[in-house]
Amino acid sequence: MSLHKKYKEDYLNQFKNRAYARNILKKDSTDSPSEECGIFGLYSEKAIDTFSLSQFGLFALQHRGQEACGISVMKQGKIFNLKEEGLVLDFFKSIREPETFMGNSVIGHTRYTTAGDKKKYNFQPFFAKNEYDQIILSIAHNGNLTNANQLKQELEAEGVVFRATSDSEVILRLIQKHLDLGLRGAIKATMEKIEGAYSVVGMTRNKFFAFRDFNGIRPLVLGAIDEKTFVCASESVALDAIGAQYVRDILPGEIVYTSENESGLKSFMVKENCVNKICSFEYIYFARPDSILENINVHEIREKSGEKIWEQAPVEADIVIGVPDSGVPAAIGFSKASGIPFRPVLIKNRYIGRSFIVPTQEMRERIVNLKLNPIISEIKGKRVVIIDDSIVRGTTAKRLVKILKECGAKEIHFRSVSPPIIAPCFLGIDTPSKDELISANMSAEELKNYLDVDSLEFLSVENLIEILGSPSHCFGCFTEIYPVKKGEESILF
Repeated sequence: MSLHKKYKEDYLNQFKNRAYARNILKKDSTDSPSEECGIFGLYSEKAIDTFSLSQFGLFALQHRGQEACGISVMKQGKIFNLKEEGLVLDFFKSIREPETFMGNSVIGHTRYTTAGDKKKYNFQPFFAKNEYDQIILSIAHNGNLTNANQLKQELEAEGVVFRATSDSEVILRLIQKHLDLGLRGAIKATMEKIEGAYSVVGMTRNKFFAFRDFNGIRPLVLGAIDEKTFVCASESVALDAIGAQYVRDILPGEIVYTSENESGLKSFMVKENCVNKICSFEYIYFARPDSILENINVHEIREKSGEKIWEQAPVEADIVIGVPDSGVPAAIGFSKASGIPFRPVLIKNRYIGRSFIVPTQEMRERIVNLKLNPIISEIKGKRVVIIDDSIVRGTTAKRLVKILKECGAKEIHFRSVSPPIIAPCFLGIDTPSKDELISANMSAEELKNYLDVDSLEFLSVENLIEILGSPSHCFGCFTEIYPVKKGEESILF
């Protein structure tokens, strides 16, 4: 082996086990809803570097899933697909011949498991082949279907063979089944059959498309690099990453698509006058703070939530702190409204791995201090308000309170800028069962005593609605009232 080749392999190998954690404190305790998936799609009428642009776009969506990454590229009437376990940069560094993935269109996916197991056959994008073993259709999906099991059984009865254990393949096979109706007709027929939450980007060998469910539960934005190059992605930060301009959000019930014979991107409404019920937790936690969803700046919403919970539950204190990263904007808002100084006294170790293997509970609890360490001099003897985005199982909040007490905090007042989470999500977010949701099993007073804090308050649903400016979001995890029926409890495969 040549020295150059060995050096290259050694360089690539270093990325194989590198971990990523968006909220380092929460990742090990599993005390937060887990990210969904991120999807990205680009189409150009001219030759373009789809390899680099998809890499940049998916990297900007890394926070939405860290288990696996994949792309499909349309090039000279053919579709090339590659997907592997790992982070976005790891995946792209493993591609030995980038020029293979430079074409006119690309779709990509960064995965967090919400339906189906974690085997490679569930990695996206999914693709369908013809009798000549050529890929003719590929899709990437964010969300969860609620009637996937029924549809799978119907398709299997017709002779369709499923290769994965993901509800996303149901969407693929339905579009494939109806392709004789034309691309737009096939997508329309599919949308009229499937139920639940879905944002989808996809391609055939000469066309690009994207569509969104009738409630718009999962986000999907549209952008443009120029008049011949269009982009769709889960969040606007992916547009920023590739130099595209945000145009608007794909509407609930809308298909956008290209035509083989006509220039530009076309739009078709499968159902008119749909009410947008985008997930409210996108604004509270999931989306990056620099994203714009439905023309709403996510950072501004988080800062307003801090201001609003001060109005709702004022308290006398010496400092305000936010749990990195998602609690910090709300802590800043709380500070602005109250006049209590904000102090970034929780220091996050940004280079730590995702998890440690330790044999005892005592050592597992000490890991929290490796990941998030306080500046003791800023806390000792102080009345502290701590702001977090949510409380799920309560384990993170309890450990954090313990850390602050050990630092000598005089009082601790806990504020959650989401309402109590009382119900799990079945529409694309990996939340625990109801038995594991602490607010579904304890009153606010019981939870205050469990956390051992001087006061505890949650942002009310009414105030969250006021901040978002509309009651037509999905608030299911706070109210147990969902935009769509839950569907059957059966296992998909």
